[in-house]
Amino acid sequence: MLSVIKSAFTNNYVSAEDQGASPLIANRTTAKGWETFDIINNSDGTISFLSSANNKYVTADLNENTKLIARATTIQAWEKFKKVDRGNGKIALQAVANNLYVCADMNLDGVLYANRPSASGWEEFVISAGQNQNPVTPPPQPSNGFVVTEQQFNQIFAGRNHFYTYAGLVAATSAYPAFSKTGGHTIERQEAAAFLANIHHETGGLYHIVEANKANYNHYFDYNSKYKVVPGKQYYGRGPLQLSWNYNYGAAGEALGLPLLSNPDLVAQDPAVAMKTALWFWNTQTGAGSMTCHNAMVQSKGFGETIRTINGALECNRGGGGAVPNRVEQYKKICTILGVSPGNQLSC
Repeated sequence: MLSVIKSAFTNNYVSAEDQGASPLIANRTTAKGWETFDIINNSDGTISFLSSANNKYVTADLNENTKLIARATTIQAWEKFKKVDRGNGKIALQAVANNLYVCADMNLDGVLYANRPSASGWEEFVISAGQNQNPVTPPPQPSNGFVVTEQQFNQIFAGRNHFYTYAGLVAATSAYPAFSKTGGHTIERQEAAAFLANIHHETGGLYHIVEANKANYNHYFDYNSKYKVVPGKQYYGRGPLQLSWNYNYGAAGEALGLPLLSNPDLVAQDPAVAMKTALWFWNTQTGAGSMTCHNAMVQSKGFGETIRTINGALECNRGGGGAVPNRVEQYKKICTILGVSPGNQLSC
């Protein structure tokens, strides 16, 4: 049944803010699309809430200080609530996740948390039938197995160079099947957002294909590497993560089955190859950090750890200045587009 939820204390409607990307909050005086929920009656007597904002279930996220947010694709314990009759048409909601009551915390602008041991004013709600006056169409789901749609890709990289394509990115993911397909709904999208944010930063929004500073072009030779420099070839930065140095071209080419040491220009000529080199680094290299970017995200070490791996020697531990805030801000924007919380430990 399509319903609306009101805080009995303030008489404001509960909203799945930002089309479900932000925690539920009781701050609306009228109910439209984001303020309507389908009430699911579970077989064990509990109820769940399916948000009309994004067609996802409301969860009491114990990893986010018990905030309620519409981000789950299936109903499990965190998505179940016991409805407790409080009389006079009021109810309280007890989260199965931790047996605590949901509160519209007026000290935090009405954001909903499942963190109260007992129920009174702020923990009382009224659920009633509602009409979706402004239906929101759920974002299209990818049909290719990648968690980012072409529409979302185009939104993130609106001013990109036409060399970089969504098809090239999707084709490249086949080289690393675990990328954005590990850890469940939230972590998969967080990893995709982290990757896209970092390549956005490295290339000015996928605008630059090759390194802009030509004065550096003859600096990327390591003659002690097992991947020998090929006469006449240069190994300056190319592609979404600006692959550079002969040893990286050699190692990436070896891993991907491509002749990158002898033909480094291939990274700037084939959009799928360009993306594959970025995913090679993301999934296999620890760079200036202690783990790969992929492991940092799937092990919930935070976006900041990916910055450390990519360019930590120059950017991290510098008091919050420099490029780090720009990377973090871009990551947050992309998380919003993908409908996922950015998580914690965003900086390095």
